[in-house]
Amino acid sequence: MVLSLVRALLVASTLHAPADGLRGTVTDSAGAPLAAAQVIVVELDRGTVTGADGGFIFEALPAGHYTLLVRRLGFAAISVPVTVPSDPFNVRLRAAAAAVNPVTVTATRAPLKPSDSPLPADVLGGETLRREQSVSLARALDNVAGVRDLATGAQVGKPVIRGLSGARVLVLEDGHRLEDYSWSTEDGPSVDGRLADRIEVIRGPASVEYGSDAIGGVVNVVPEPFLEAPPNGSVTRMRTEVYGAANNLELGSALRLDHAQGSFAERAFFVGRYAGDVHTPEGALDNTGFFALNGEGAVGVHGARGSAALRFARYAGEFHLLEANGPPPGGAADQGPERKLADDRLQFTGNYLAGGVRLEGKAQWQSHWLAELSDDISAPGSETEVFNLLLNTYTVDLLAHHRLGARGAGTIGVSGEHQGNDTRGKLPLVPAARTDGAALFALEELPAGRLRLLGGARVDLRRVAADSNDSLRLGDQSRDYHAYTGDVGLVYDLGRGLSLAANAGTAWRAPNLFELFTNGPELAEARFDLGDTTLVPERSFNLDGGLRWDGPRVRGEVSVYRNRIDHYIFVEPTAQFRPSPQPGDSLRVYRYLQADALLWGGELSLEGDATPALTLRSRFDYVHGDNLASGSPLPLMPPGRAVLGAELHGAAAAGAGRKYLGIEAEIVARQTRLAHDSIPGAASDTTVDIPTAGYALLNLDAGTQFAWGGRLLTLDARVRNATNKRYRDYLSRYKEFALDAGFDLELRLATEF
Repeated sequence: MVLSLVRALLVASTLHAPADGLRGTVTDSAGAPLAAAQVIVVELDRGTVTGADGGFIFEALPAGHYTLLVRRLGFAAISVPVTVPSDPFNVRLRAAAAAVNPVTVTATRAPLKPSDSPLPADVLGGETLRREQSVSLARALDNVAGVRDLATGAQVGKPVIRGLSGARVLVLEDGHRLEDYSWSTEDGPSVDGRLADRIEVIRGPASVEYGSDAIGGVVNVVPEPFLEAPPNGSVTRMRTEVYGAANNLELGSALRLDHAQGSFAERAFFVGRYAGDVHTPEGALDNTGFFALNGEGAVGVHGARGSAALRFARYAGEFHLLEANGPPPGGAADQGPERKLADDRLQFTGNYLAGGVRLEGKAQWQSHWLAELSDDISAPGSETEVFNLLLNTYTVDLLAHHRLGARGAGTIGVSGEHQGNDTRGKLPLVPAARTDGAALFALEELPAGRLRLLGGARVDLRRVAADSNDSLRLGDQSRDYHAYTGDVGLVYDLGRGLSLAANAGTAWRAPNLFELFTNGPELAEARFDLGDTTLVPERSFNLDGGLRWDGPRVRGEVSVYRNRIDHYIFVEPTAQFRPSPQPGDSLRVYRYLQADALLWGGELSLEGDATPALTLRSRFDYVHGDNLASGSPLPLMPPGRAVLGAELHGAAAAGAGRKYLGIEAEIVARQTRLAHDSIPGAASDTTVDIPTAGYALLNLDAGTQFAWGGRLLTLDARVRNATNKRYRDYLSRYKEFALDAGFDLELRLATEF
C-alpha cells in the first residue's frame, strides 16, 4: 500500500502527456555492435543497457536538450549532447584500458565535461571506485590528487582537500547537502561509497554553487540511475558481493536488487560490514573494530514532462576508538570509547520540462544521531554515556536550468535550510540550537569559439539561535550572518587535447555550533574543548590555474592555487586542565581561535597507455599553509606525496575474461612544519602536533572475470602495505601513540543475476 501511494504521488509529479523517444546504437570504432554498454540520460537519471545488436531506446522522453553518458568496460566513456526529438543515431566507443568519467554535475549544478570546468573536477567511478570500496568515504578518495584522508583507524575518515577538511569540505549525496558533526575528528561523512555510481570531487572553494561549508571543496556521492524497462516489458537485475580483509579480519557483503516495468523503477541496496582490531607491524591496536549496516530503498517514475524519485538511505554503525593511554585502568583490551551513529535521509528529486527550461526540485529530511559511550569499570558489562546529540535538517533547492542562445547555458536557483540540534546527553557539549538559512544564486556558462566562460554570484542569509544552558554557562542568544560570493572562470582550448583553465572566486563559512559554544570533554581525543562566542565567519579568496591534456592515449592535469582565508578558525591547547568524566583523570583544555591564513600548492596527475595492454599512472600533490598572524604553519597540513603505478591488463575490448595486474608505489615526504601555540599562558613555542618521518608503501592489485555455474564472476585481490612497512601517517589521529596498519590482503567476489 505504501509503495502504491508513493507511485501515485510520483506519477502526479511527472504530468504524463505525449512525448518523443530516443533510439540509437553503440558500436566500437570498427562499427561492430557493443552489447552491455550502459547509456544514461544524465539530467533525468535514467539508464539502460544495450542489447546484443548494440541498440538502446528511451521511451516517453520529453522534448529538450540532454547529455548522454555512454560507457562500457574496456572502452573510453564519452558524453554526447542530444536534442529530442531526434532521428536514431550511432555512438562509437574507442577501445581504451583506462576508465575515464566524462561528466560531472557538481561543478555547475548541470552536466559538464570535467575538462570544461574552470575549477579542477575529478570523477571517481567504474572499476576504480569498485576496487576502492571502504566503510570510510575519505579512504576511497585518497587516490585522487589533492585529496587525502584524515583517518581514525580504518573506520572513520574525513576528506582533506588542499589542506582543508571537516566543516570546510561539503559532502553531498546526489546534490543534497549532508549535515553532521563533522567538526569532531571521530565523525566522518555518513554515506557509504558502495551505494554510489560515481563520486565527484571539486578541488577548491565552491560557495557560489553550494553556500557555506564549501570553502575547501565539494564531494558529491551520486547513486546509480534507475533501470529503463524495455518497451512493453520489464527487467530485473540482482547483484551480490562478498569481501574479506586479513589485517582487521573485516568481512562484508552487499546485495542489490533493481526492477523496472513501464515507467516505474525500484531499487533496494544493503551493505553490511564487520571488522576487528587493526594490526600494525607491532601488533593489534585494542578497541579499533567496527560494525556498520547501510543501505537504501528508492522508487522512480518517468513521464512525458519529466521524472521524479523518492529515496530513503541509512548509514548506521558502532565504531570503537583507540585511546592514547590504552584501556581504562582495570579494563579489558576491548574496552574504551565507542561512537554509535545512525543517519537517516529521505530525499525527493524531481525534473519538469517547461518551454525549454528544465525545472529541478530537491528536498531532503536528514536525521543524524551521534553518541559516545565509555565502559564503566565499576560495573563490568555496562557503559556510561558521555554525550548524545541529534541533528534534524530539512533542505530544499529549486533550480531553473536554461539555455543562452544556441550554445550557452545556465542555472538560477534558490535554497533553503532549517536545522535543529538537540543535546540529550548528561554532558552537553553544545546547547540545543536552531539554524535557518536561505540563498539565491545564478551560474551562467557561455562558449565563445575556443574560449568557454563561466561566472556566478550568490547571496546567503543565515541565523543561529541557541537556547540557554546552565551547564555550558550560556544564556539565550542568536547570531545573524550574510555573505555575498562570486566566481569567474575560463577554459581555453589550445587544440590537440590541450586546454588552459583559470578561476577566481570568493567563498565563506559560518562558524559551527562546536566552534561557538562547545564546553566539554572529548574523551576519544583526550582533550577538553572550549568554544568562542565571538567568532566571525571565515572568508576566502581563491586563485586557481591549470593545464589539461585529454588525448586518445594520454590524460593529465597540472594545477596550482592560492587560497587566502580571513578569520580562519582553528583550535589550540592551553596551559589549563579540567577534570575528566573518568575518575582520577584530567584533560588539557583546547580553545578555538581565529587568524588570517594563506594556503597554496599544486597537484599533478598523468595517465597514459604505453601499449594497448599497459597503462602507466602518476600523481603528486603538495599544500603549504601558514597562520599569517603568528607566522607559524597551520595544523594538519598534509606532507607532499607522489604516487607511481602501472597496470597490465587483458585485451581492451574484452568483457568476460578481463584480467589485470597492478603495482603502485606511494611515497610520502616527512612533515616537520608544525603549528605552534599562540595562546597566552600556554608553554612558549610548544608544538601543537608531532612530526612524522617520510615513508614509501608498496601496493598490489589483481583481478579477473570468469564464468561459473552459468554466471560471470568478478574476483579482485588487493594488497596494501605489501612489505609490512612501519610508518606513521601525519593525518592519522593515532600517529602520536600507534603505527599505521601493516600488511593487508583483501579479496572481493561479485556477480550479477
